[in-house]
Amino acid sequence: MKNIIAKERITLFLIIASIVTFLIIFQNYFDTFWATMTIMTFMILYISYAQLAYTHKIRRYRNRNLDNPIYKPFVSVLIPAHNEEAVIEKTIENVFKNDYEKFEVIVIDDRSEDKTAEILKNLENKYKNLKIMFREKDSFPGKSAVLNDAIKIAVGDAILVLDADAKIDSDFISKLVPQLEGRDIGAVQARKVIINKDENLLTKCQYNEMILDTHFQLGKDSVKGAVELRGNGELIKKTALDDVKGWNNYTITDDLDLSTKLHINGWDICFCPEVCVYEEAITKFLPLLRQRRRWFEGSVRRYLEYFTQVIFSEKMSLRVSLDMMAYLTELILPVWLIIEPIIQAYRWTKGYDNCVLFSIALSFGMAMFFTVNLIHSLKRINNYSFKESFIQSLITGIYMLIVWFPTAFFIVLKIIFMKKTMDWGKTEHGFAKENIFDTNIKEDNLTKERN
Repeated sequence: MKNIIAKERITLFLIIASIVTFLIIFQNYFDTFWATMTIMTFMILYISYAQLAYTHKIRRYRNRNLDNPIYKPFVSVLIPAHNEEAVIEKTIENVFKNDYEKFEVIVIDDRSEDKTAEILKNLENKYKNLKIMFREKDSFPGKSAVLNDAIKIAVGDAILVLDADAKIDSDFISKLVPQLEGRDIGAVQARKVIINKDENLLTKCQYNEMILDTHFQLGKDSVKGAVELRGNGELIKKTALDDVKGWNNYTITDDLDLSTKLHINGWDICFCPEVCVYEEAITKFLPLLRQRRRWFEGSVRRYLEYFTQVIFSEKMSLRVSLDMMAYLTELILPVWLIIEPIIQAYRWTKGYDNCVLFSIALSFGMAMFFTVNLIHSLKRINNYSFKESFIQSLITGIYMLIVWFPTAFFIVLKIIFMKKTMDWGKTEHGFAKENIFDTNIKEDNLTKERN
């Protein structure tokens, strides 16, 4: 464990040092205007390439016949639950409404201190294919450890992971399973949809954030890039899971860590936007920050831990490797934009020529990149008007700036200077209104039909 932490710190320090070196050399030896234009051109070309690939994929998808799929594995549905008395019963009832013929449900009570265990005991005899696992109080903490324990009693050839607050349509498994048919496909991720989007401005922004994530996942999937699992609504082949030796107990983002391990071992991950898993958004700002802090920290740490494997893996395709490196650039972008003004201020105090225009152009270009992508995704996925898409993209852009930039800066400092903690920052569930799920699921299904 100590060796891993030291490796993470050294790798991140070298990456930041490389950024600083690059910026200094860049500003001293290259024409700022044309260099900036080159970066913008590459961004536009990548977006255009992803869009063309997506259009081509949709045409091929429409011509496929999935009415009689050959691949029909037994599916084990794993639902970890820690203090989930507010939602766990309805989630189990919802899953058992599925029309897929061969599946079991394993619910793991992870040392709950509320009435979760009592509710599960009452449900144990209600459903034939329901298994309940109760973890001991001294068990290793974390979702990865929970899933690794559950896999020992799972009999399925495919493993579906759902959160304790998940809601799915009755044909969810039937539609998701055929996506695993390819020999090299190790997992498939359903589209995540926020169900209580209209509760307040914060939930609406999270909904839009998920729309943007869907847009980028579609792009990655279309170019056969590094599609990632999202923890809720992920279906994994048992053979692929065995190949990477299960989940990593020492990560705080089980889904992202597993995604990276699968790619390193040569497995493809697909994204299926037609199949949705519905979940609650966080309604308050501080709990949201804790969740996003965990997401960002886990995402950065898994890249630092697997950095050499990502670069030198013989099984991973070049497209996936390049896509991963591009994503790592997105993660360190906030740090880049913080370092840049510091360099400019230093140059100004020394009387050197500065490149303030480059800093402004870079910041503006990044803002435009995300704004244009969000407008496009809201129009395409949600059928919003251009005006509504533009307004929502501006609001969401401000939200992401407030949430992600301070989080990124803090996490970088934490990884380099602070002690590593296994803090999962549990997300509280059960605050959405009783009838909001059925109402918004119907609304989302109508949107999918229009698309």
